[in-house]
Amino acid sequence: MNSRYPRTEIIAYLLAFLLALGLRLILLGQLPLTDSEATLALQALKIAQGEPTSLSSPVAYVNLTAVLFFVFGSFNFLARLVPALVGSALVFAPALFRGWLRPRAMIILAFFLAIDPGLVALSRQVGSPILAVTFSAFAVGLWLQKKPRLAGVFAALALLSGPAFWAGLLGVLLAWMISHFLTGSPVEAGTQGETEPAPRNTKYSLSITNYQLPISAIITILLASSLFLLVPHGLGAWLTALPDYLRGWVTPSAVPSSRLYIALGVYQLLGLVWAVIAIVRGWLTGSAKIIRLSLWMLVALLLASFYPARQTADLAWTLLPLWTLAALEFSHHLTVSREDRLETAGVIVFTLLLLGFIWMDFIAMYFTPITTAEGQLRLGLLVGALVLLIISVTLVAYGWSERIARVGSAWGVIIILGLYTLGSAWGASGLRNPKAVELWDAGMSIAQADLLTQTANQVSEWATGQADDLPVTIYGVDSPALLWALRHRQVEVVLALDPASAPSLVITPPQQDLQLASAYRGQDFSWRQSPVWESFPSFTLQWLTLRELPTQSETIILWARNDLFIDARKP
Repeated sequence: MNSRYPRTEIIAYLLAFLLALGLRLILLGQLPLTDSEATLALQALKIAQGEPTSLSSPVAYVNLTAVLFFVFGSFNFLARLVPALVGSALVFAPALFRGWLRPRAMIILAFFLAIDPGLVALSRQVGSPILAVTFSAFAVGLWLQKKPRLAGVFAALALLSGPAFWAGLLGVLLAWMISHFLTGSPVEAGTQGETEPAPRNTKYSLSITNYQLPISAIITILLASSLFLLVPHGLGAWLTALPDYLRGWVTPSAVPSSRLYIALGVYQLLGLVWAVIAIVRGWLTGSAKIIRLSLWMLVALLLASFYPARQTADLAWTLLPLWTLAALEFSHHLTVSREDRLETAGVIVFTLLLLGFIWMDFIAMYFTPITTAEGQLRLGLLVGALVLLIISVTLVAYGWSERIARVGSAWGVIIILGLYTLGSAWGASGLRNPKAVELWDAGMSIAQADLLTQTANQVSEWATGQADDLPVTIYGVDSPALLWALRHRQVEVVLALDPASAPSLVITPPQQDLQLASAYRGQDFSWRQSPVWESFPSFTLQWLTLRELPTQSETIILWARNDLFIDARKP
């Protein structure tokens, strides 16, 4: 941003960035890395240590994190820092679309992107699509701002972000083709009813700018993928992103498509309300901008839901048009005329009181099942309060002023749903309750990683005086998260235990005896935990209010050789 942007806009974007940064950095390293996160983090760690390793397609994350590990050491916080910073920077992307979006809508969109629960959760996860989403948005925005060199850099980084880039590109191309088919010709960026039309000169002429973008992109790919030629095999690793994405079309997933719709309805309720209103208004008035965005949102949602290897994180590309539509619509309902301020404030307070009562009544239904008389009464109060709100706002519109009713109710809804969205973002980050079941989780959670490493450290201190001196042998447990938890030790993964051997520490699945040359003592630990989604119909209310679901856990055992303990040593 430069002098073209008013100071108030710059301050607003900075506030949105600080809000996004806070939600993404607070206690970032508290939760253990999951298996999918640890896989990429271990690759970065091996590069930082100068060890040979195979690279996955998200080369941008691996190489950037390897630099952090080399300089500062390997921690959970640093493993997640790159996605957190990149996800926070997404709030600046709307500023690059100045001329295509009105300044007010851009600022609203920046705050929406800062607090969206899905984007917050993805920004706190290793290997999520957030890098592809942010880098792609910056590449398009900078290209529209006629900065081809920077656009090429971010386009290259998007290509290096893994399979998620190709999912987003496919969605954009399909939406463009559908909109072109419906309109019969390319639609201008301006829309009916917009007070600020898009600039006319939106295309580059056949000049030097035509090859500045690809040249900068190629140079960035060569340098970033190879980490300035320090990791030569990274030059080819990023090319596997497209095959990885295509392979997902023949790889079934355990995540049903209904879970994606539930996540969208529960976590993005604020955005859905305003996006639906925007879509209805836009299609009725023939707004080209709204039509294009709604088609993009629909195509991205359908692609994510029909993708056989689907995960909730695939909704990332749906969130961009969703929140853009919501910002465009809400920006129409902000202005309060001076003579109507008192009356509008009354409608706002009335809306807040009723919506607050509805939400508290809904939460109370968790403690009073609907099948009981009290539960039926609470359900009736909930429906009655909602009907009362609709009737009251309608009466204000007809008997007083349509504008007062519309603006007052809009502010009431945005405040209540905004607080709800902030709470959902806090929960989706894992900060509210580490044991809560969130739909944006990156795979099965790791339950007792810290306790396991603490126990191994204690045994090592008793035996050698150093916490990480004793090597660990892993047998029968395939878990990158376990390797990451033990990254400061010498670890050996074996396919079978040699009966004549006597390793100091051994980790195995549950079993009665190791049958090795020495005696061992074992302690079990809860490792991977997964929710029992089959029980969701019976626990719907519990999950909606407290994110509670029954879980099942996998147990592993840490065995320590008997002579390592103080009480087993001979005097």
